[in-house]
Amino acid sequence: MPEGDTIAWAAARIRPVLEGRVPDEIRTPHPRHSRQRWPERLTGQAVRSVDTHGKHLFLRFEGGLVLHSHLGMTGAWRVYDRGRRWRRSPSRAWLVLRVDGREVVEFDGPLLELLTDGRARFDQRLAALGPDVLAGEFDAARFLHRLRGDDPTRPIGDALLDQRTVAGIGNIWKAEGCWEAAIDPWRPIATVSDREAMAILEGVRPRMLRSAKLGHRTIEPRVYGRAGRPCPRCGTAVVARGQGDANRTTYWCPGCQT
Repeated sequence: MPEGDTIAWAAARIRPVLEGRVPDEIRTPHPRHSRQRWPERLTGQAVRSVDTHGKHLFLRFEGGLVLHSHLGMTGAWRVYDRGRRWRRSPSRAWLVLRVDGREVVEFDGPLLELLTDGRARFDQRLAALGPDVLAGEFDAARFLHRLRGDDPTRPIGDALLDQRTVAGIGNIWKAEGCWEAAIDPWRPIATVSDREAMAILEGVRPRMLRSAKLGHRTIEPRVYGRAGRPCPRCGTAVVARGQGDANRTTYWCPGCQT
């Protein structure tokens, strides 16, 4: 699943194409959206801003409408020069916006919806999100308050995936953050101090910010996906097993994460 850094990177590519401009053409080719008249509702409206919160991306239009997406496990935002072949089948495109010879395309994903500004502000799903891990000023107090309100027996690795606690961390950065702070992802929240919880986020934020700027392929994982290989810090073999209700694979080093 794309994590917060991937969404921020996509927004950074979309922003110079769309922000402050009126799309020349808007298409919703997927049958899921073909009857919702989005092109008619958005025609002539400039894109005011392109912003993100955690794994959510928002295209905010003049006239008080907002396109909101969450890519889930399968979705992707792409920007192409007009006429360039898309890397996914056109049948998988849910949204196409064309401006000055460029195409911004959203493929797949479980959620793409058009909201009013008011509904976006008061939507309970969005209001429930925790502080954005990539925010310029990370709200540490809010993060710790949400964390301490969780089940104290819940493993810290599983808790970090809860977007109500902190928005933007997924399975990759959960593993990497716990490794950076030398924290066992299986430790119950109650045994993790505020200082240790913040060390996880402070360890991972610079790497996520770099990924958001340069793309995730520029970031070399320390433990994620490296089961059986030596830990880069202590040399112990990295291990992996499923964690939480979703059984997401967690990677960690049993030698130096305590």
